[in-house]
Amino acid sequence: MLACLPRSGARLCASRAISTSARPSSLYTNIDKGLEPAINTTPYDLTTTQREALDSALRVDQAGEIAANWIYKGQMAILGRDPIIGSLIQDMWDQEKKHLLVMDKLQTQHNVRPTILSDAAKVAGFGLGALTAFIGKEAAMACTEAVETVIGEHYDDQLKELDSFSSTHPSLALLKGIIREFRDDELEHLDTAIANFSQRAPAHALLSSLVGAGCKVAIEVCKRV
Repeated sequence: MLACLPRSGARLCASRAISTSARPSSLYTNIDKGLEPAINTTPYDLTTTQREALDSALRVDQAGEIAANWIYKGQMAILGRDPIIGSLIQDMWDQEKKHLLVMDKLQTQHNVRPTILSDAAKVAGFGLGALTAFIGKEAAMACTEAVETVIGEHYDDQLKELDSFSSTHPSLALLKGIIREFRDDELEHLDTAIANFSQRAPAHALLSSLVGAGCKVAIEVCKRV
């Protein structure tokens, strides 16, 4: 969880003390859990449609985390020296790095082909991050707000689809827990962006619409290729 504290006209968000062992994703970062079926096997009792849905979900989520990392990398290239916003962006980027680490392991575990657009996601993500940061701090936060709004809805849709699966394989329950965890992380980033004046960005409505639409198109494309 992130708690926002006022400081010099902006807000810093610092991690609250939460036991990482309570987070479902910790199973993928705890070497003592390496033999558990939930993290090293994949269900083989899914229908063809369900397997395709699982593959698409993990392909998109991995691509999304790649793009998110490069968005923050682009923002840090411009705003990294800012003592307040730079620190804030770095905190969110560090969380996205962990998300990508876990998604990479999920992709391998479930034998999912990664998107062929990984390199494009890096370039587009860096460009979007750097451009919005160049416009200003508020625009950088508006970018985060727009992206995380779409991702929060996207994760909710995935949870509904996974709830329809009849398989009781332990990896699916764990996957749903991770999606909920990552969704909540992303929504905290959204709240952080709003708290740091994202809605004061120049042409906020237009910027949000363009970034959000781009995210939705990327999701649909990465489901397939």
